[in-house]
Amino acid sequence: MDMGLTGRVAVVTGASKGIGLAVVRTLLDEGARVVAVSRKPGAELDALAGPNLVHVPADLMDPDAPARAVEQAVEAFGRLDVLVNNAGGPPPGAVMPRFGFMTLADDDWRDVFEFNVVAVVRAVRAAIPHLLKSDAASVVNVSSVNARRPGPMNFDYNAAKAALTNLTKGLSEEYAPQGVRVNTVSPGPVRTPWWTDEGGAADIIAGATGSDRDAVLDGGAAEMMSLTTGRLSEPQEVADVVVLLASPRSASTTGADFAVDSGFLKEV
Repeated sequence: MDMGLTGRVAVVTGASKGIGLAVVRTLLDEGARVVAVSRKPGAELDALAGPNLVHVPADLMDPDAPARAVEQAVEAFGRLDVLVNNAGGPPPGAVMPRFGFMTLADDDWRDVFEFNVVAVVRAVRAAIPHLLKSDAASVVNVSSVNARRPGPMNFDYNAAKAALTNLTKGLSEEYAPQGVRVNTVSPGPVRTPWWTDEGGAADIIAGATGSDRDAVLDGGAAEMMSLTTGRLSEPQEVADVVVLLASPRSASTTGADFAVDSGFLKEV
């Protein structure tokens, strides 16, 4: 199926690994030109190098970074059609999951909201004037099923993602009538470096449950979270939904939230 993305210009944040890397690869495969934003490029992103890919090194905790990335996209390719706000999760230097409300200090809350919400606000603010010039503009914000499933861990992250999902619907109400669709994709647990890296979520959960990281990744986490499929999602499975929403093929989809969560959410 032709996604109608040939020649379109997209900015993708958190682009060097995991879901963001899969989104970049898929957009390139669909003929888009991509500005990949991350603190460092990484070997897998470097392997995609070519005339349709520009890497912008940026720390999105820097208030000026989102606008710089957008402007570099317009300078490189002359336009902007798609913004994928994928960067999120633990801010630089933080590790999740974190258990218990009382373990979180004010700085933890501020940093998580800065990274997961305020950086998105800045990116959208910078992108909107350019997106309004596109004939098929789309913003896709990567949220989380935890926005809809409160629990006794990652209070700050869950609240930030709930704010992001709410923000997305508000942006759609204002800008979809002007031609800019805005949607969220909400992953459940995905087999990304957040889980698989040494000291990542798999190791933390293994330590808390008396298990080991391989057992967590190969079924323990899925069982603990009651995942219907019995496994974590793969980054490509999330990226496919992100790219569909970015595409003009989704021209009547806006203000929506798509869960890619292995059956984590049970609510109707």
